[in-house]
Amino acid sequence: MAVTGAAGFIGGNLLRGLNAIGIDDIVATDDLTDGRKYRNLANARIADYLDHRDFYAALAAGRLGAFDAILHEGACSDTMEHDGRLMMDLNYRCSRQLLDYCEATGTRLLYASSAAVYGGESHFVEQPQYERPLNVYGYSKLLFDQVVRRRQHQMSQVAGFRYFNVYGPGEAHKDRMASVAFHHINQLRDSGRVRLFGEYGGYAAGEHRRDFVHVDDVVRVKLWFLEHPGQSGIFNLGTGRAQPFNDIARAVVNGVRARDQKPPLDLSAQVAQGLVEYVEFPEALKGKYQSFTQADISRLRAAGYEAPFLSVEDGVAAYVDHVLGEG
Repeated sequence: MAVTGAAGFIGGNLLRGLNAIGIDDIVATDDLTDGRKYRNLANARIADYLDHRDFYAALAAGRLGAFDAILHEGACSDTMEHDGRLMMDLNYRCSRQLLDYCEATGTRLLYASSAAVYGGESHFVEQPQYERPLNVYGYSKLLFDQVVRRRQHQMSQVAGFRYFNVYGPGEAHKDRMASVAFHHINQLRDSGRVRLFGEYGGYAAGEHRRDFVHVDDVVRVKLWFLEHPGQSGIFNLGTGRAQPFNDIARAVVNGVRARDQKPPLDLSAQVAQGLVEYVEFPEALKGKYQSFTQADISRLRAAGYEAPFLSVEDGVAAYVDHVLGEG
């Protein structure tokens, strides 16, 4: 087994998920230029670690042994990165190299795509007519998905997962690209309030809606596909529910209050007490921002995945305990 992006947010959680089901013969690969990411490897059991450049070179030279499956999480996930050459190299060419290898060797490939392929669409269905990326990140993911569609029937298993808004433990190194839940927890701890975008695009303050999915659910889905090798294709990976950012803020505030043995407050009370505040929507994001996402998970359910997904209220409460428990 190999896991790319193993020191990243989702990759690190996948390592621990694999360990939990007894798999530790894992070659982990990543770029540890940002040394903070080592924490996502430190409590996982792996067989070997390779820098991502060495991994792809060894793969091309045939120096690596056979893998049953590769879980491909390695990518540049900064949606504000404007270097298209870098984005296409990391997100498309490296993925193509893995795809070629897996097809040639009969290796299964489970890889990370993104809901960014849908851009400003209001329907989130795994079909070309709904795919309109707003940035080069989304395009890099879409282009690889298109290649997979042409070649999936030639492979033992290839499954791509269009992640929606994933949050949970292990994302601290992501800085500005960390989830809104992570930022809210730290804002509340540091300044006593959380901040949300104000009105924009026909949505009231804090009412932009996303499909927020806890990383534990992402891991459960990926492990289910690993255990069901007959399932291939491209799948949305979200909860199927769109919830406003206000729900995240309310859950964070009440999660912290619960730890302090204080009663919960509704949103209006949180705003009145200055625990939640709204800031002007940034000019840099206008025209490039997904105001609404909601995964259509019909295809995921049709494949046989039946487990429920955590709600924002439950998932964020657990995340608050994790972050503050570490601190």
